[in-house]
Amino acid sequence: MKQNSELSLAPVRVAAGAQVDESAALGSGTAVWELAQIREQAVLGDDCVVGRGAYVGPGVRIGDGVKIQNLALVYEPAELGDGVFVGPAVVLTNDHNPRSVDPGGRPKGRGDWEPVGVAVAEGASLGARSVCVAPVRVGRWAMVAAGAVVTRDVPDFALVAGVPARRIGWVGRAGQRLRALPGSPGMWECPATGVLHTEKDGVLTEA
Repeated sequence: MKQNSELSLAPVRVAAGAQVDESAALGSGTAVWELAQIREQAVLGDDCVVGRGAYVGPGVRIGDGVKIQNLALVYEPAELGDGVFVGPAVVLTNDHNPRSVDPGGRPKGRGDWEPVGVAVAEGASLGARSVCVAPVRVGRWAMVAAGAVVTRDVPDFALVAGVPARRIGWVGRAGQRLRALPGSPGMWECPATGVLHTEKDGVLTEA
């Protein structure tokens, strides 16, 4: 999150009909729209947007400049880095073996299961209606295509799609698909910014 000297002075905006627990912390300039729910002990950084009908679970940690679009569900103990984009109707799960009842048929309570989280690193984007099945990590500046189901970790800068999600390319910070440089194996260029990237052993780094 930003240092104190860099904090925005913009007010927090909470629309009528939104539910924000009194123990939740909202950073400067953050906006919460109608019917959104932010649960106890959740922490949101500066300049975030929580769309209509979105849900942020107890204790979820969210960085600065994060956009959570309408009807997205961010279940605890998820962690979202700075600049993350969560598209409409995205789901971040928290139970790898979901059951409503225990083996004896009794309703399960909070103490009957151990929640596992989804971590989404700085700048990553989750496309509309994608699902991240915890425990899983989405790397820095990665992009998950609309409708994809993420069941394993996504590398930094990876573009993944499908069910289950598979890497189909690389993207840069601008969100555009990188293009291979002719005659330079392992080198990729962002068509929007011109920034070069190096690929080695399935890992992409900015050159």
